[in-house]
Amino acid sequence: MSTLQSRLADVDRQIDAAIRDAGRQPSEVTRIVVTKFHPASLVRELAELGVRDVGENRQQELTAKRAELADLGDLRWHFIGQAQTNKARQVRAASSVVHSVDRIRLADALHAAAPADGDVLDVLVQVNLTDDAGRGGVAPQELDALAEHVLGLDSLRLRGIMAVAPLDEPPASAFRRLAGYAERVRALAPEARWISAGMSHDFAEAIACGATHLRIGSAITGERPARG
Repeated sequence: MSTLQSRLADVDRQIDAAIRDAGRQPSEVTRIVVTKFHPASLVRELAELGVRDVGENRQQELTAKRAELADLGDLRWHFIGQAQTNKARQVRAASSVVHSVDRIRLADALHAAAPADGDVLDVLVQVNLTDDAGRGGVAPQELDALAEHVLGLDSLRLRGIMAVAPLDEPPASAFRRLAGYAERVRALAPEARWISAGMSHDFAEAIACGATHLRIGSAITGERPARG
């Protein structure tokens, strides 16, 4: 068994245990492997191990890897980083799902970049769980307005909500708060049931609070290479 295969199996065992502890079903949780700064060859190796959901933080890296791995047509590419509106067309073209819609201008830019074939893009609204306005995510008091705006754009499909736990707060309390925000989004769109939360160090707490999509990087991929 390779080191990568061993790490993947170990994380999956931990995910399964957390799901059981939460009284949930494995079918409710999707594990996304975040391959930030790793080469496309690692993504190919992950695909050979059965991974189907891959996450990237940077548009340039996402675009390049998806092009290099075009033969892996069954991979789902999740864009989880902060997107610039002037990169919306590239983000949309390379993404299966965009997790980080945090403002109306970005939603509008992704909508304007819709292809002529009528393809609909799955998106999540990112909410800021901190008091720092400079962090990614819409402020909680503006969440409903952003969700309603996305619902009015027919080339986007609102799937749910995303957040990153603050560094200065226990993740469980932050994720409980996120679960409440998710209920607000579901009140507007009952089908928007995804909760993207939980990373390498806090995915068990996220699962306990209802996360449906986990974004796990180094616990599976190992230490990230230096940024080029």
